[in-house]
Amino acid sequence: MAEGFIPPHGGYAHLLSYCKAEIVYDATVYFCDRFFDRRDRTRDQMVQAARSGKQNIIEGSQASGTSKETELKLTNVARASLEELLADYRDFLRTRSLQEWPRDHPYAQRLRKLNRQPDATYETFRKGIEHPDPEICTNVIAGLVKVTNYLLDRQLSRLEKDFLKDGGLRERMTRARLAERDKQKKDRRKDLKPCDGTKRTSMTQTT
Repeated sequence: MAEGFIPPHGGYAHLLSYCKAEIVYDATVYFCDRFFDRRDRTRDQMVQAARSGKQNIIEGSQASGTSKETELKLTNVARASLEELLADYRDFLRTRSLQEWPRDHPYAQRLRKLNRQPDATYETFRKGIEHPDPEICTNVIAGLVKVTNYLLDRQLSRLEKDFLKDGGLRERMTRARLAERDKQKKDRRKDLKPCDGTKRTSMTQTT
């Protein structure tokens, strides 16, 4: 066909939002193992929220080829799950009379610098995530959740603009069909042209 209607999709591993969500998940597993009993429901809820954030980015990316609506929905689910997770970290700080760092806190500024590093991984933040001080540990992970949420907000805004501009699968299928019809018409017109460039004459001539 002249134009395919299923665009490239997947590639979630290259999304910065996914890379950060993966760090958040690993950090949350560590955090919950450290501070909560395995039978504590809070532990299960936090790990599940972190996992939902990561997995829905994957599913949304995979679904994007055939359904922009599904991609938007799943990306929004990821965003909502991580907002729930952020509330859990804030609860942990509040119920233990620990401070949530304001934006101008020196450690918060340091965390923002680390987040700007290209190809940052869990190792980039390990010292903060596994810090002996619960306040530092919790704030570092909460800060990573905030960054991931910011990236997902930007991603959702871009997906919305792309959908309004290009439509979904149905619109792409329509454009592809029209392009194929146009190509077929042009091919038929080429076939009708005489090879020597002269005008065709009727096969029957009058005597």
